[in-house]
Amino acid sequence: MPADGLGGGGAGGDSTGQASGGAGSPEPCELEDHLFATGVLAHAFGPGQDVGQDRFPDLVFGAPEGAGTGAGSTAHVVSLGDGGFVELSFGQNAIVDGPGADFIVFENAFLVGGDEENPYAELGQVSVSRDGSDWVAFPCTRREYPYGTCAGWHPVVANPETNDLDPTDPAAAGGDAFDLAALDLAWVRYVRIDDIVDEQELSFDLDAVAVVHPGCF
Repeated sequence: MPADGLGGGGAGGDSTGQASGGAGSPEPCELEDHLFATGVLAHAFGPGQDVGQDRFPDLVFGAPEGAGTGAGSTAHVVSLGDGGFVELSFGQNAIVDGPGADFIVFENAFLVGGDEENPYAELGQVSVSRDGSDWVAFPCTRREYPYGTCAGWHPVVANPETNDLDPTDPAAAGGDAFDLAALDLAWVRYVRIDDIVDEQELSFDLDAVAVVHPGCF
């Protein structure tokens, strides 16, 4: 288990996304709810693509609704726009470091012509925070396949409307999985996604964020 890498107290977010007080460190626990984003701390949409923005924030809450490897769903995503961002909370709970990936970010990438080495990628940088103020980013520096620790390049296959795949299982759900150990963090409470500005003016389309290893205070 890595050391706590974020300073400050245990500030958190309720179901409305507002900061709330807390103390101590979370313990790994089993949860049936709050395994997906439930609140928005802050956001700003950029220019360009605006798919789903009229139904924000509802569309980014709950489980992903993937369309599989060959198509990118537009029915359950919100485009951040060019350079836009969103910061998400998970009720009164946390994400803790456990074996392997700790949370999954779902976009609507798909494989062009079924080629695993040619995904239609609209990239985003993922950051995490304990208090909603200080953020630590997973590096998103690659601009060609494979895209490393960027989000937005793995298709989403889990969809409770069409299959029984576990959307919190990185091996089954699809999406882009992230491990807090890579940042030497033991736990966090918030996830931020920033659209990566590129020459094609593509926009990160957020479907959902799932917690693999939840923590309870």
